[in-house]
Amino acid sequence: MTVPEELAGQRIDNFLQARLKGVPRSRIYRILRKGEVRVNKGRIKAEYKLQAGDVVRVPPVRTAEQAPAPVVGDQLRQLVEESILYDEAGLLVINKPAGLAVHGGSGVRLGLIEVLRQMFPASPFIELVHRLDRDTSGAIMVARKRAVLKHVQAELRAGRMEKSYLALAAGKWPRGRKVVEAPLKKNTLKSGERMVSVHPEGKPSETRFQVLERFAGATLLAAEPVTGRTHQIRVHAQFVGCPLAGDAKYTSDEVNRAFRGVGLKRLFLHSAVVGCTLPGGQKVRVEAPLSAELESVVSALRAGGDVRTSG
Repeated sequence: MTVPEELAGQRIDNFLQARLKGVPRSRIYRILRKGEVRVNKGRIKAEYKLQAGDVVRVPPVRTAEQAPAPVVGDQLRQLVEESILYDEAGLLVINKPAGLAVHGGSGVRLGLIEVLRQMFPASPFIELVHRLDRDTSGAIMVARKRAVLKHVQAELRAGRMEKSYLALAAGKWPRGRKVVEAPLKKNTLKSGERMVSVHPEGKPSETRFQVLERFAGATLLAAEPVTGRTHQIRVHAQFVGCPLAGDAKYTSDEVNRAFRGVGLKRLFLHSAVVGCTLPGGQKVRVEAPLSAELESVVSALRAGGDVRTSG
């Protein structure tokens, strides 16, 4: 195998693990230690970082039989194709539909990343830069080059990546409440469901909020997560006393019923803007438009829709 530019910088052990599906990691390290794997006809160590153009020779290795990967249907493929907002310089930005997980697992047969790998079979490298909850829609970055993945994730860790969400909160957001700093802790219920709560022993978490528009019983917000904790925006909004509309986890049934009256059938949380700097210095900023469903909800509220509840 000849290493393409997109995979330059990847460790040989990770490179092999991605290609020898079903082979235990211990077996991969064994063939590396024994020198059975050669790069440019020479022995290498597990931590060797591949270079573009390297020729990798792998001995015959028995792999466990794997169930065939589910095939992406035409309808889902078309939906994702139509959702591509940006595809340049090794970076994809997708306007992810609500309800589509970012990757398979835990009962999910196909996620966004599996769909993209089937859509671009000639691309040797397609990886998520960051994640979105399954019920959250909007802009998500996917790297098509390893160098882009490493660079943009470093930008993310350093707080230099722009991420802004549109969120519809129930109730009247408190005036002057522009920042929520509350530690978040993950909990797993007996049912296996994952929940997050504000807890003194949780991880430090910060979200910046800006009121964009007020309605009868609801507030449209821009939310910028400074940290990147699971369910952070949703739990911080709940902590303020204004849980997000349509949130089945953190918002009461009574409140969600009121929002169904204006046509909302899902969580109103949308990744509206992502921005970063690419390895060559090019600045990228991409806006993801709201779906017709969420636009319709906002229009109904502007037209006088009242979602106030007795609670």
